[in-house]
Amino acid sequence: MDTGQMGIIPANTQLQTSLTVDPGDEKHPPHVELFVATTNETILRTALIFAEGIFDGESHVVHPTVNNLSSELKVPISPPKDVAVDLHIKAFVGMKGSTQFHVFEITRQLPRFSMYIPCTKLPQEPQGSVTFTVQDRVQRVVLWINQNFLLTDEWPAAAPLHFQVVSLRGTGALVIHMESNGQVTIKTDDMDLAGEVIQSLALFLGIEDLQVTSDFPGYMEELKNVLIKVDEFSSVRQKLTAEMADHSNLIRSMVVRAEDARILADWKNMRKYYMELFDLNRDLVNGYKIRCNNHTELLSCLKLVNQAIQRAGRLRVGRPKTVVVNACREAFKTHNIDALFKIMKVGAM
Repeated sequence: MDTGQMGIIPANTQLQTSLTVDPGDEKHPPHVELFVATTNETILRTALIFAEGIFDGESHVVHPTVNNLSSELKVPISPPKDVAVDLHIKAFVGMKGSTQFHVFEITRQLPRFSMYIPCTKLPQEPQGSVTFTVQDRVQRVVLWINQNFLLTDEWPAAAPLHFQVVSLRGTGALVIHMESNGQVTIKTDDMDLAGEVIQSLALFLGIEDLQVTSDFPGYMEELKNVLIKVDEFSSVRQKLTAEMADHSNLIRSMVVRAEDARILADWKNMRKYYMELFDLNRDLVNGYKIRCNNHTELLSCLKLVNQAIQRAGRLRVGRPKTVVVNACREAFKTHNIDALFKIMKVGAM
């Protein structure tokens, strides 16, 4: 048995990894590319990658055919959410023709905002924005950017800071601008993304309470339409409930009349009352089905309103977050829509 079959490899063999953002093309969708390679002529027989929330079954196996064995592997990764994930990599390394392999283990962290690529010119300027002030220098925010985004080169720590990226998931652009006085402006049309950026930045800077001023005109217009639907479904619900009560009273009265006619052997009127009772009961069942559908639609709209309130809360940190969520719920409960929109924007009445 030769040294290759025995699994003997050079003592200086190392496993190297790198992460890059691939914007994709006609054949491949946008993704993050994990590059795994050895430092010499050894080959990678198999690579196992364990990562929570990225792969089906929490793991992914790359097993090249014998004719395609080489010292490097490329693995496309598409994280569905903006969450920092540890990639636990196990690679089987050996010589060509080996039947026994060494297992190399390495852990690489995938940054939280890895599915965004820097660009010099935005396809479309975001209309939504969030503005707030921090007591930190530009250099600290730049350090956060370099740690949470996949960049080929570190972003320069120069004031004013202007950093812009485009989402590979198709949710538009993200712009982060910071003046030397600590005023930060985040521009994006994705309210969820703005909340994720603010929560991550506040955690990195150690900010316990943060109040912001936000403006998302497109999202507010959608919320306005949802609130109109809530009013419509609520009024229909009240009307249907009243009609059901009327039908119940009529049915109760009709049952008494039909039974009186049966006792008196008035078969003609008994048949008439039971026919009317049958029609009323059918109308009551149909009304119930309509009421159920209306209730389902109403719950769906109320869920959207609750999500909007939660998104507005995610734009703040600490006590301002709690204040905004409670104030928004109170405004919605009292049907004060103008107050609801104002609280979402400025954080208070």
